[in-house]
Amino acid sequence: MSTVRRPVWAGKPKPVVLALKCVAVVVLLAVILFPFLIVFSTSVSSNDDITAAGGYVVWPKSFNLSAYSQILTGGIVTRAIVVTALVTLIGTAISVSSTVLAAWALSRPGSLFQRPLLTFVLVTFLFTPGLIPLYLVVKQLGLVNNYWALILPSAFSVFNLVVVRGFMMGIPKELIDSAKMDGAGEWRVLWKIVLPLSRAVIAVVTLFYAVGYWNAFFNALLYINDSTKWTLQLVLRTYVLQGSSLVSGVGDTTIHPAAQSVQMAVVMIAIAPIALAYPFVQRHLTKGVLTGAVKG
Repeated sequence: MSTVRRPVWAGKPKPVVLALKCVAVVVLLAVILFPFLIVFSTSVSSNDDITAAGGYVVWPKSFNLSAYSQILTGGIVTRAIVVTALVTLIGTAISVSSTVLAAWALSRPGSLFQRPLLTFVLVTFLFTPGLIPLYLVVKQLGLVNNYWALILPSAFSVFNLVVVRGFMMGIPKELIDSAKMDGAGEWRVLWKIVLPLSRAVIAVVTLFYAVGYWNAFFNALLYINDSTKWTLQLVLRTYVLQGSSLVSGVGDTTIHPAAQSVQMAVVMIAIAPIALAYPFVQRHLTKGVLTGAVKG
């Protein structure tokens, strides 16, 4: 009776190896989550608790939401959150739409100027325009201090195009041909067949674009000079690094929470949307990236 020999990595691990893996996972999780615990605990702690802990609280003794109440009841942080959310929503919609349309056109052999356009797009992937020429173009278009300057320069990613195009090239040609034999046009094929089959890769590039717009700092620093139009990342930088007060007023006798708790509250608000959105697209992430990368 012959026995099938499995590779080492496919075999059942020994108890010692399994225990070491569990310890390594626990240590890794602790290293990753401990900074988030400090940020969250400090953001919900009172002045006395923060002072007693020396500036950073590991485990809050009380649950105080005055820092969140302070920054979400108006002022520059609230305005920055609204601006950043609108830029993220509009920019992501424009970027995903343009990427899907371009990927579909460039994945169809025989479409008009398919080869020259694909070559041109890939050349821009290798040779970027540079900071100064890009700024001069934005300035000549009159987009300085305009929110479109945060969207248009980064509206199209060649990397995401390559991923989506590779995924769409894997859709069986017979499926598309049968739809056309039934009288479906290009738009109907794209809307009814290609997009439903490409949900995984579209979810991945949507996450990439949304994270990019939400965390965009350099474009805002470069193109937005008016502080009333700042995005959340610029406000976060000013408040955390410079420690300047965001809420103040003449005759204001309200006892504000410690600046440290407000700083940590701003950090939590900046990372919370992406952290909450990630689990909903996580199941598509591996499939979409690997399929698009291998076939691209």
